[in-house]
Amino acid sequence: MAANQTSIAGALNRQSLREIASVGAIAVAAVVASAWAAPDLRGMFGAGLALLMLAIAVVDARHYIIPDALTAAAIALAFLNAGMDDGGAPLAGIAEAALRGAVLAAAFLAVRAVYGRVRGRQAIGLGDVKLAAVAGAWLGWMAMPIAVEIAALAALAAYGLRHLAGGAPIRLTEKVPFGLFFAPAIWVCWFVEGALLAPL
Repeated sequence: MAANQTSIAGALNRQSLREIASVGAIAVAAVVASAWAAPDLRGMFGAGLALLMLAIAVVDARHYIIPDALTAAAIALAFLNAGMDDGGAPLAGIAEAALRGAVLAAAFLAVRAVYGRVRGRQAIGLGDVKLAAVAGAWLGWMAMPIAVEIAALAALAAYGLRHLAGGAPIRLTEKVPFGLFFAPAIWVCWFVEGALLAPL
C-alpha cells in the first residue's frame, strides 16, 4: 500500500514538473517572440500581455475562473501600449482602445444575456466578458473577431478530440474553459498585427 502511494506521488510530481517546464518554455518563447515583433517598449508591453494571457489560460483550465486582477493588469498594459501613439495623440489612442474594449465586451454581454434568456443558463461567464474587453483594448477592429473565431474553433476542436479519444458522449451542457483558448488567441493576434501586418 505504501509502495503504491509512493509511486502515485512520484508520478504526480513528475507530471507537475512537466507541466511547469512546459508553461515556462511557452512563457520564454512568447516573451522572446514579443520582443522580436516589436523591438521597443511595445515589445515589453506585448511580453507582459503574453505572460498575463498564459496565466489566465492556466488558471481557467484548472479552476474555470479568470481572475479580475489579471484582467485588470492586461487592460492597464493595453492603455499604456495604446498611449504610445506615433501621431503624438496618446489620449486618442487610449480612447480608441477603450472604445474597442467596450464594444467587444458589450457584444459578449449581449450574447450572454440572450442565451441565458433563451436557454435558461449562462454560456459565457463574466470573466469571458472582461477578457473580451482585454481583446478589444489590445487588438484592431478587424483582428478582434479573428481572435474570437480562433478561440471558438480551438475550443470546439479540443473538446471534440478529447471526447473522441475518450469515447465519452458529447454533452451540450458541459462547461468549457473558454479563457484557456481566448487568452492565447489575443496574444497571437497581437503578435500577427505587430510582426506581419500593419495594425488592422
